[in-house]
Amino acid sequence: MQKKRIAIFGSTGSIGTQALDVIRANPDLFETEILTAQSNADLLIKQALEFKPNAVVIGDETKYQKVKDALAQTLVKVFAGEKALEEAADFDSYDMMLAGIVGFAGLKPTIKAVEKGKPVGLANKETLVVAGDLIMQKAIEKRVPIIPVDSEHSAIFQCLVGEARNKIEKIILTASGGPFLGKKPNYLVNVKRDHALQHPNWAMGAKITIDSATLMNKGLEMIEAKWLFNLKPEQIQVLVHPQSIIHSMVQFEDGSVKAQMGLPDMKLPIQYALSFPQRIKNDFPRLDFRKYPSLTFEEPDVKTFRNLALATEALFKGGNMPCVLNAANEIAVWAFLRNRIGFLDMTAMVEKTMETINFIEKPTMQEYFDSDGEARNFAASLINM
Repeated sequence: MQKKRIAIFGSTGSIGTQALDVIRANPDLFETEILTAQSNADLLIKQALEFKPNAVVIGDETKYQKVKDALAQTLVKVFAGEKALEEAADFDSYDMMLAGIVGFAGLKPTIKAVEKGKPVGLANKETLVVAGDLIMQKAIEKRVPIIPVDSEHSAIFQCLVGEARNKIEKIILTASGGPFLGKKPNYLVNVKRDHALQHPNWAMGAKITIDSATLMNKGLEMIEAKWLFNLKPEQIQVLVHPQSIIHSMVQFEDGSVKAQMGLPDMKLPIQYALSFPQRIKNDFPRLDFRKYPSLTFEEPDVKTFRNLALATEALFKGGNMPCVLNAANEIAVWAFLRNRIGFLDMTAMVEKTMETINFIEKPTMQEYFDSDGEARNFAASLINM
């Protein structure tokens, strides 16, 4: 394998820090070219001093001087602001982008990388939820591979290697069920932030952990899967699998099912994306089947966890509806994390926004941006009602 120069967008988040663990363990295979963070200047500085990238970007412009001063004795170039993220994505100097910025903010740099013809390891599911049709179309035009980093989509991607000519009947996305599996609305009405942030199987950032607790995460993954694997909405099924050992499955038209399995550890799909098409040796903990005598599956409870039903509705309706769903959800999660609204209010906020914002069947990129802005403003107006 030739050494790959990696640009990590969102290097201080959960995905970014684990990607740097993979790079640290394989210095002969990977080097760090660009690191970006939104506001965690201290960690970004620490990473830059260790990995010596060509450039770093701090999204929060008020932190620019701090980063610049801390790296003054190095050769690392320092940039700041939202525009600088796009400009860094436009650099020639990297071989692959790892798109780990959470939420809508990751969309523009990812588009820029695709336009530039750079392979993308995609950990930002919102990019395809918001504008999947336009991004996949551009990726095909530019012949750019988009390799999923989400554990579920990585599992499907791995199951499809070598199956290019074989038709998929359906894919089965597995969900842990989150911390409130089996609970009913009368319990959820009193759930507080700290309780919702305790995921039983995965260690993730705050936004994705809350999305897992409401099952919105699985809904966003359904929409992402449609675009990644060119599927019809009815070919996508969700099953709750509390052990999180089977990361997802593909059923082919002959009825055969392929599954990808492993312990719940994001480093594995990150490493697979970075090293694709090769697998590289590591010393991660191994799955011991004797410790998992039973793997169980059940239907998701969409009556209690209505976010999954709303996301399914957006998936089938298409157009700008997934974009509206995502924008409203980002505002709802933001408000919940700040104790401004209750756990069940998040779903109500998303539903009301989807009912209010105008539906556009075939949006342009500008209309996606406009829909996102309108949905955010409307959702934000509901917080203090």
